[in-house]
Amino acid sequence: MRIMIIGGGKMGTSLAQSLVDEGHDVTIIDRSEAVLQKSMDSIDAMFIKGSGVSTETLTEAGVQQADVLIAATAGDEINMLACLTAKRLGAQYTIARIRDPEYLSSLPFLQKELAIDYVVNPERATAREISRMLRFPFAGSIETFARGRVEMVDFRAAEGDPVVGVPLKEMYKKNRQLPQVLFCAVERAGEIIIPKGDFVIQPGDRVHVVSDVATITRFFEALGKGMATIRSVIIMGGSRIAYYLASMLLSMKVKVSIIEINPEKARRLSEMLPGADIIEGDGTDQDLLESEGLADAHAFIPLSDRDEENLMSGFYAVQRGVKKVIVKSSRDNYSAIMHQMGLDSIISTRVVACNTILRTVRSRASRSFAAVERMYRLMNGQAEALEFIAQVGDDYIHVPLRDLQVIRDALIAVIVRDGQVMVPFGNDTIEAGDYVVVISRRAGLSNLREVFR
Repeated sequence: MRIMIIGGGKMGTSLAQSLVDEGHDVTIIDRSEAVLQKSMDSIDAMFIKGSGVSTETLTEAGVQQADVLIAATAGDEINMLACLTAKRLGAQYTIARIRDPEYLSSLPFLQKELAIDYVVNPERATAREISRMLRFPFAGSIETFARGRVEMVDFRAAEGDPVVGVPLKEMYKKNRQLPQVLFCAVERAGEIIIPKGDFVIQPGDRVHVVSDVATITRFFEALGKGMATIRSVIIMGGSRIAYYLASMLLSMKVKVSIIEINPEKARRLSEMLPGADIIEGDGTDQDLLESEGLADAHAFIPLSDRDEENLMSGFYAVQRGVKKVIVKSSRDNYSAIMHQMGLDSIISTRVVACNTILRTVRSRASRSFAAVERMYRLMNGQAEALEFIAQVGDDYIHVPLRDLQVIRDALIAVIVRDGQVMVPFGNDTIEAGDYVVVISRRAGLSNLREVFR
């Protein structure tokens, strides 16, 4: 597909690299020569200096032949105008990054009037991810599939857990009381593994399991990691993510405190969030954190614009015994350090937004009923969890899984049929209309047919 990206910042660059890796023809437009120069040596794409709202620049870039245009500059208004201009010039599908909470209520109207096919709000999407992560305080992340019927949860295996030291094929013979989930991926020493029957989980492994919601809940209760109710949350930094997250938590009757160092920001937040406690001060100040009851808080979430401050404040909260600490980080190379410090729940606004857009692009590329419905990247993109809907007439329909050749380093994790969730075995088949969850180390899968040789 021919894909045009307006804005060569961090998000635009990440998107471009992923799309190029998946075989798309990518063009990046940005006003700054320095921004474009920074990416030219590392990304095999076309680079054009100019304005994304200029008809001359867009025409020169070939917008008339663009299958998808993604407007990802720092300005919401520029992104909206770029989409409108591109659509009028012939672009088939437009995606706009719109972040300002003021536009939230009017988005349907704006999309219709400005010919925007899809809107991504990275901060709101990130807040949604964080609110979901708070359900299981022990988990690093929670991903949902099949309209919420299936969940994939990751946790760190500890010495003494019944899942440790036993080959997976023997797991349920030796632990008959353990509800059956699928062990779909394991992160060990910076590498992600799609485990087979003879794989043995070791202490310190980060294990990803998948099943229906009720079974997942019973599984963790059997491990002694039952759900703990989050009733009080301290957020460091009055960002847009903090606003969206606080709004969600307040609607769930959770006590929310936001620490913001900027007086004007603190004042605006107090007006926008009358149900939250807004504290003007430095969230990295340990004395302030203690005076605001950090040790008694159920969760601490540093969301400042500085990764280093988030890292150190999050580490301090872990040391003080806070049940759940979720750290915002924009740098992938910090992940290993943060895990070593006990910070297992890390979230990146850029990654959340990129995954959302990539899923949309893949659906456009496939243009079929079996296209990607949902997609999550695991371990900095080393693997992906994907959801498809099986298509009538495809070769894999009605065929027992034992007779299908699944591509290397891929796993059929879950099949959902008529609302019933099942972990598939060799005799099971995929039927038309099934939701099928696949874990794969191969990036770029856009159709369920590609999972089978």
